Amino acid sequence: MAFKTYYHVIPSFNTGIYLFAVLISAGVRYSSKTPDTIQIAIPAKVFSSVIVDDNNVKWFITEAGIVSFDGEKWKLHGDNAMIPKENLKSIAYGSGTSGSGLWISTPDGASVVKLPVNQDTETKTYSPDNSPILSRNVLSISAGKNPVRWFATDKGISALRNEKWLTVYYELTYPFSMFEAFPVTSMGTSPSGDSLYAGTKGAGVIRVYRNETDAISGASVYSKWGPIILPSDTIYSVFIAPDGAQWFGTDQGVARHTGNKTLENWKIFTVEHGLADNLVRAITSDSDGRVWFGTRKGISVYNGSSITSFTMKDGLNSNNVLCIAADRDGVIWIGTDNGVNSIKNDVFLGYK
Repeated sequence: MAFKTYYHVIPSFNTGIYLFAVLISAGVRYSSKTPDTIQIAIPAKVFSSVIVDDNNVKWFITEAGIVSFDGEKWKLHGDNAMIPKENLKSIAYGSGTSGSGLWISTPDGASVVKLPVNQDTETKTYSPDNSPILSRNVLSISAGKNPVRWFATDKGISALRNEKWLTVYYELTYPFSMFEAFPVTSMGTSPSGDSLYAGTKGAGVIRVYRNETDAISGASVYSKWGPIILPSDTIYSVFIAPDGAQWFGTDQGVARHTGNKTLENWKIFTVEHGLADNLVRAITSDSDGRVWFGTRKGISVYNGSSITSFTMKDGLNSNNVLCIAADRDGVIWIGTDNGVNSIKNDVFLGYK
C-alpha cells in the first residue's frame, strides 16, 4: 500500500493565518515558503479521543477541551460554561428519540451535551449527587445503537437506559474492589449495545450485559489466566467490529476473538506479524473491512492477510498515536500528541 503525504493548508478559525504546506510525492518534496511565524490552526496539540457523529462531524478530546471538525472548519467549544473543558478522558456519541448528544467522561461525573453545540446548548452531568452512578470519577463511556449508555468508574460499571439506571447484579462475579485494583482503561459494546467489553489494567477483559429485567449482569472474564490466548492482561483498547469480532489492544500486542465460545477462535498479532509496536492504544475498522491499530510507534493496518505499518517517515504528525476513528466517507482520523492526521484514498493529510 503506497501512501502520498500532504501537510494540509488550513485557515485558523480564529486568526485567518495559514499553515505552510509540504507535499511529498514520488520521492520528491515540494514546500511553500515557510512564514516567519507559523500559527497553529487548532488551539490544541494532544488529541486523545475521537468519535464521529451521524452528520459526519469529527469530535476530539484535547488538552484545550472539545474540538470539532465538520470538514471545513475546526472549532474549540469553549463558549458554553456548562460544557466541561478540563481533565476530559473520553468521548462517545449517542442518538435517540430525545435527540443526539456527546457523552464525556470526567473526574467530576458523566456529562451529556446535546447537539448542536453552541453557547446555549443543554448540558447535564451525572454524579452520585444526582443519580445512582457508582462514582463521580468516570473513566470511560461507551454506547451502541440502542439507548443504553455504559459508564466505567473507579468503583464499577453503571448503565443508563432511557433515563432509567440499571440495577447492578454483577458484584459476585466482579467485586467492586476489583475496579480499584484493576481500573478500566477502555470499553466497547456489541453492535446492538446490550453487551459491554471493558478492558482493564491487569485483569484482562470483563464482560457485562443488560438482562431482560434492566439489570447489569456479569458474563465472564477474558484473561491469560483464564486460560485464554491474550498476549497480556493489561488492555489499552477495545474495538468491536460491525461483524461482532472483538479486538483487544494490549501492551504486548493485539488479540482478536470471534464467535461465542470463550476459549476458542483467538488470534494474536505482534511486531513479528508487522505491528509498528506491541503497545496498541486505539483500534478501528474502515469501510473496506481493514482494521487499523494506533501504537506508540506508528499506525498499522491489517487487510485480512497481512499488516503494513506507517510512521512519521510516511506522513504521520507523530508516531505516538492516541486515538483512531473512521468517518462516514471512509476517511481514517488519527489523533496524536502532535495534532491530527487523516487518510483517504491512500493520501495522508496533516493538521497541526
